[in-house]
Amino acid sequence: MKLFDVYPINNINITRGQGSLVYDAQDTEYLDMYGGHAVISIGHTHPHYVKRLEDQLHKLGFYSNSIEIPIQKELAEKLGKVSGKEDYQLFLCNSGAEANENALKLASFYNGKKKVIAFSKSFHGRTSLAVAVTDNPKIVAPINETENVIFLPWADEAALEDAFKNNEISSVIIEGIQGVGGIQVAPEGFLQKIRSLCDQYNAVFIADSVQCGYGRTGKFFSHDFAGVDADIYSMAKGMGNGFPVGGIIISPKIQPAYGMLGTTFGGNHLACAAGLAVLETIEQDNLLQNAAEVGGYLIKELNKLEQVKEVRGRGLMIGIELPEELAHARKELLNKHHIFTGEAKPNVIRLLPALNLTKAHADRFLEAFVNVLNQ
Repeated sequence: MKLFDVYPINNINITRGQGSLVYDAQDTEYLDMYGGHAVISIGHTHPHYVKRLEDQLHKLGFYSNSIEIPIQKELAEKLGKVSGKEDYQLFLCNSGAEANENALKLASFYNGKKKVIAFSKSFHGRTSLAVAVTDNPKIVAPINETENVIFLPWADEAALEDAFKNNEISSVIIEGIQGVGGIQVAPEGFLQKIRSLCDQYNAVFIADSVQCGYGRTGKFFSHDFAGVDADIYSMAKGMGNGFPVGGIIISPKIQPAYGMLGTTFGGNHLACAAGLAVLETIEQDNLLQNAAEVGGYLIKELNKLEQVKEVRGRGLMIGIELPEELAHARKELLNKHHIFTGEAKPNVIRLLPALNLTKAHADRFLEAFVNVLNQ
């Protein structure tokens, strides 16, 4: 048997990592400015994270949600405290797509409506409902197609108002900062307009925070910059620092019922141990502040470079738009300077490093990037 060939692969075998550094089978060092798609939030093999998982594994790795699992409650309490959403409710699952799937379904349960508003260049996952609200026809199979999704232009308030007036809207789902869409920051006024219209029409505001949440922007949720609360926040990626963890936190106005949502593996003992290790480290090491400071430094320095068309983002979620003639820059960074970055087509380099990235590692990236631009 061979692997189902759906990923373009770099010919690099990463065998170990520490902090923001990873090493291949030949022990070549790489600077990780991408964190495996924004997953590595507190650094590779963080000692506290490793110990938390190891200790839990020696006790119990898994049992089903049919029993009391106190570590789930511990995770919920810590998440409420660190995020500032202490009156919300937590439902745990395994991935960002699953989180968004549950959020969309829960919204429809809540108000009995079907139509969902999503936006151009959105990415919300690859499962049935999540991919239906994703603006990429190439990954939407015929079975996923539905008339219940209304795609609107990004940040178009007039189009948003018209959609509410002319449809029975169940929910609006929006990334605080679009990741795959090219690091597009949702305007604060637009998020406030979504909140207002959802209140007016009894619709559910779903804040997709899978990539742009968990402290990456310097606030726990990037939507928080708008000063409004969403009804449901979806999470994953950095939530487990590499262990598969996802979840939604749910406004107290939405009441649960037995059987409404369910999962086999979601909220298992190991996942909760990983989630607690991440939150404890974010809190103890002031990683929201570090993300804001080091990210702000990177953005300031990148804005000085004449070859760069535009720098977008907040904190350590940064997009660098380049002219077409510099589209090779990402490959040069990897192959010549041993620096991992991400991309969003056509010519946007994405930076999504660990939240404890040091200024020294930021400078290492900047030096290499300037070298690539000036070749």
